[in-house]
Amino acid sequence: MVLEATMICIDNSEWMRNGDYSPSRFQAQADAVSLICGAKTQSNPENTVGILTMAGKGVRVLATPTSDLGKILSCMHGLEMGGEMNLAAGIQIAQLALKHRQNKNQQQRIIVFAGSPIKHEKKALEMIGKKLKKNSVALDIVDFGEDEDGKPEKLEALLTSVNNNDTSHIVHVPAGQNALSDVLISTPVFTGDGEGGSGFAAAAAAAAAGGVSDFDFGVDPNIDPELALALRVSMEEERARQEAAAKRAAEEATRQEKGEEAQPQSDSQNATMNATEKASDPMDEDDALLKQALALSMNIPGSDSSAGDAQMSEATNDDQEFALGMSYFIGCFNVVGCILHIKLKNDTRFTKCEKWSM
Repeated sequence: MVLEATMICIDNSEWMRNGDYSPSRFQAQADAVSLICGAKTQSNPENTVGILTMAGKGVRVLATPTSDLGKILSCMHGLEMGGEMNLAAGIQIAQLALKHRQNKNQQQRIIVFAGSPIKHEKKALEMIGKKLKKNSVALDIVDFGEDEDGKPEKLEALLTSVNNNDTSHIVHVPAGQNALSDVLISTPVFTGDGEGGSGFAAAAAAAAAGGVSDFDFGVDPNIDPELALALRVSMEEERARQEAAAKRAAEEATRQEKGEEAQPQSDSQNATMNATEKASDPMDEDDALLKQALALSMNIPGSDSSAGDAQMSEATNDDQEFALGMSYFIGCFNVVGCILHIKLKNDTRFTKCEKWSM
């Protein structure tokens, strides 16, 4: 079993959206990377694998060399596609990551997936290959997708400059019905020069040869339980992510529907509140009091105050009649008094008495 540290360079350029490889170039590449990572980590317990992307905003290391298969597979989810592949920068950064590996006894290997056109010149690639050869770094190239601008010739020149004792390999995979991973299973890129005959590689090769597998992901849990568990966990994470995305979409749609229903309800509530405010408006009470005051001042019949005014007027009439009666009586009394006074004054007896009294 070969003790190796491997860096896998992934092409996530805009060209990976094409569907000439089933189901797409990027998905076919992701499946092949998952199988290669499983084969490398299972061939030797001390093997490590790292992953980096060569497109997008720049070369980005997703995972440094590690033996944790779950960590390697999880970093493959949610990758963004865009931009152009920078093959030279990807290989150089992968070499730098391998240089800082923890176990210096591990052999160094870089696996490159090139599915888009290469903008670098052949001489620049040859210089990179010679540098890899000088530092004892093996290189495996998976050529698929575009073959314009002399891409196969550039990759062959790169392989020739880095190859040392047939430790480096190149595989050209044309577009077709066969999956990218199925083609790579029988190549040295997957088996590791024929020496990595692990249970995983044997099971995967048997599944590819038979065309049908009775096990999930083409892996027998009895032969390689750890890989089967890792693949199952990865699939469950992806399913959970899809379910969460669908749930968020459903909640968003529900919120939008509730918002549309709440708007008419709010309008009706506002109308009800306005009617209530109008009903309980103090201005209406002031108007009622003002009308009542006007009724009192104008002595409008039928109001409560008019009845009281009628009673007061009746009482006033009674007093007037009483006063008139009393004045009439007093007048009569005065007249009688005057007559008596005149008679008594003419009476001689009264005169004498008056004189006597004086």
